[in-house]
Amino acid sequence: MIRMKISFCVVLLVLLLNTSLPHAQPVGLPSIAHSEDLDKEILGFLGKELAAHVSEIKSYEPAPDKVFNAGTTGEYTWGTFMNAVGAYAALSKNRELAGRDLAHEVGQVGLLEARLGGTRFSQLYGVQALRHFGRDLNANPVWQELSEAQRAQWRKFLDVSAFYDPRTQQVINLPENYLGVAARIASISYQLGLLKDRALLDGVITRAARPFLDGGLYADDAPPTGRFDRYSNEYARFVWIAAEDAGRNDILDAVRPSLKAQMRLWWDLVLPDGYGYAWGRSMGVVSYEDTMEIVGFLARHPEFRPAPLDQLASAYYQSWRWLRRDYNDKSHVLSVFAFGRGNYSYITREREWQQTTAFIGKAAQAQLFLAEALEKEKVNTFPTSIPRQDVARFEFFRHGKRPAGVWIVRQGSLFFTLPITTGTRPGVSDYLPAPHGLNGFANPVEQNYPALVPFLQLADGRTLVAADGADEIEPGADGRSLRVVWRRWVALNGKAGELLDPKITSEVVWRIEGSALTRTETLRSEADIELKRWWVALPSILTRHETSFTGDQRLDVLKDEQTGLAVEVKTDWPASIAAWAPGDSALGRGARQPLALHLIYESPHLKLPARKDMHWRMTIKTFAVM
Repeated sequence: MIRMKISFCVVLLVLLLNTSLPHAQPVGLPSIAHSEDLDKEILGFLGKELAAHVSEIKSYEPAPDKVFNAGTTGEYTWGTFMNAVGAYAALSKNRELAGRDLAHEVGQVGLLEARLGGTRFSQLYGVQALRHFGRDLNANPVWQELSEAQRAQWRKFLDVSAFYDPRTQQVINLPENYLGVAARIASISYQLGLLKDRALLDGVITRAARPFLDGGLYADDAPPTGRFDRYSNEYARFVWIAAEDAGRNDILDAVRPSLKAQMRLWWDLVLPDGYGYAWGRSMGVVSYEDTMEIVGFLARHPEFRPAPLDQLASAYYQSWRWLRRDYNDKSHVLSVFAFGRGNYSYITREREWQQTTAFIGKAAQAQLFLAEALEKEKVNTFPTSIPRQDVARFEFFRHGKRPAGVWIVRQGSLFFTLPITTGTRPGVSDYLPAPHGLNGFANPVEQNYPALVPFLQLADGRTLVAADGADEIEPGADGRSLRVVWRRWVALNGKAGELLDPKITSEVVWRIEGSALTRTETLRSEADIELKRWWVALPSILTRHETSFTGDQRLDVLKDEQTGLAVEVKTDWPASIAAWAPGDSALGRGARQPLALHLIYESPHLKLPARKDMHWRMTIKTFAVM
């Protein structure tokens, strides 16, 4: 029973948002790409842009607060730049750029990070940059230029104990993915002869590998809450690379099943434009960079390839094309703070330059690995579009009392990723069990917002969310449906993974029917209860809204010039609907583009009778605009 209440706040600016977005799928791309041409393009771009950035830096003591008007004072900034310089030197075989000696630049930036007290990724990028100039420090031009006092500063800078406690074998007040970072720092430092303590090296690698030594395929980033996202893939890669560098075959054997499963999952997740993990706290440019890094890893490790190298190159190519379009040649930075673009709070204005130099460094490293493999395996051309087969399956991250996993669907034009996992906090939109990646749908970044998952506000003011794993997960045998049950909920403003039992059960059934996706939810309370508010929203990147009626049934259509969503909702209770344009507010910022329109469904004072099922259903149909 949807009440016909409509509220519009649509301005001309919103209607024009998608006309010039850098992420828009380009037209006129050739169907086949040439490996040699791609290598020349990437090498040329990296050389030109890195030269511009190097030339912009006049001093490291003091270091500039901004480069090309982008902030440089956030964490990891200079270590990230150091890695970009080193990776480019390794890719291009050039020791000089823009009249600057690249080894000298790395040496000076390392001293800067030492003065700043940089740790974690700054240390990893620093030790990687040093290794790019040679594993033998007696011949390494970076090391040879340093005085003994400066070498001491470098050694202190690269000491992994700055954030890893060898006694407790824990990272200090950090998520567990940093164990992988610690393992890589220690393994490279040992390779270079900077770390002499083999016991420390073996200890940190063994500790980092614990999830896989215990038989797990996916690493919980915040145990025991069950937070699974793109870091699980990165973590497994980091542990593998550290064990490989350290000659720990026992660890390689333990991690091997994980990487095989995780690479198959990643390949199933990849969207047509190369976007990988569509949920979690590292999206936007990071997810495209992930694809390039993963393909680079797979280029060097064929045993984990979920597809032939030429198909992997297609995903790499699409990611590169997106990132290249997102890069602003005039401002020399990625457009991470463009209108309508959202970022997790750790990506601050002070780290804007770091986001760009991370792209340069990761692209250089990935291209080095991929170009080597393409040449070795004689892959001279590859398709520009990613060859994909349909898929509909559920992958469990863990079983037990609070299972977690992800539903992956690609059925023709219908594709999405529906995670059931714990977020950084209860109710945060990026981790909700919603169809992330569904064409037209997108969530506002790092907001507590009911993006296709209702929020239930109780009379005492608490707001419940069916999230942070589930009590039951039952995938359909054919992968085209999913039943999930929540008896224990989480509360907004509570702790991640902290469960409570309000004596209300939510049973949600998702079904695929052609190009339509239906979500049916049944609420059942053990006692009479009146909710202060029930509300759910469909935030969208689409810019136009139309409404039609067939009798009492309302149909909302959201669309732009290329695609559309037809949305139909039925409820057992009175509810209102509003269409709202958020503009450049926090609720209007998506990971890749602005959220132009939201459909908001709301019911105040909803009464749930004792032991009586109450239902509501949303059907979303995707279509192409002719």
